Amino acid sequence: MLLPLFPLNLVLFPGMPQRLHIFEDRYQVMIRDCIEKKQPFGIVLIAEGNAEFGPLATPYMVGTTAQIVEVQELPFGRMNILTIGQERFRIREMHHDKPYLVGDVDFIPFSNIGADPAELRDKGRRLRILLERYLNLLAKAGSIDFDKSQMPQEPDSLAHLAAGIVQVESEQKQTLLESEDMVQYLQELVLLYRLEIALLNVMLSPPQFEEVDGIPFSEN
Repeated sequence: MLLPLFPLNLVLFPGMPQRLHIFEDRYQVMIRDCIEKKQPFGIVLIAEGNAEFGPLATPYMVGTTAQIVEVQELPFGRMNILTIGQERFRIREMHHDKPYLVGDVDFIPFSNIGADPAELRDKGRRLRILLERYLNLLAKAGSIDFDKSQMPQEPDSLAHLAAGIVQVESEQKQTLLESEDMVQYLQELVLLYRLEIALLNVMLSPPQFEEVDGIPFSEN
């Protein structure tokens, strides 16, 4: 399948929303082409180059399709759009005959083939517990407001949510997106959330002081 590609400094996961401000001429053309043809485009993390202006950036080879669900027209052809992540894909070949990149892609859904349903449920349960702890810590830090009652029940949807909201570098998120199967995806998320929770606990803990001659000094 031929898919318009939008290299960005972010990773989109299936089911996750993403707002974008479209201001470059080439991407205005791309979005209008997608609207006219009622087709999605692919969001891919930039591997080399810049998102804005200049030569087209070189993307990683795995990305996620983005379905346009809302468009706000702005002056000078600019747009604000809301998209929803849909399907994971791998680029087989890239074409440069349009102002924007086009990829010949294969869809690569996260496979559950051969997975033990009980193992999937167990890893999903562990991830849910860790995700709730993580959100509580972020709420304590005042950096996120999330309604935990809206948390998905299915392990795959829960994994996409967890991957989308964890505050780590884009390259780490790309590694998650490229997971071989759902079991590995969930396991990588469990390990990542354990680490991030430990780091947040340290960051949010008050520093310990001891007094030397009546003057408080940090133990660090």
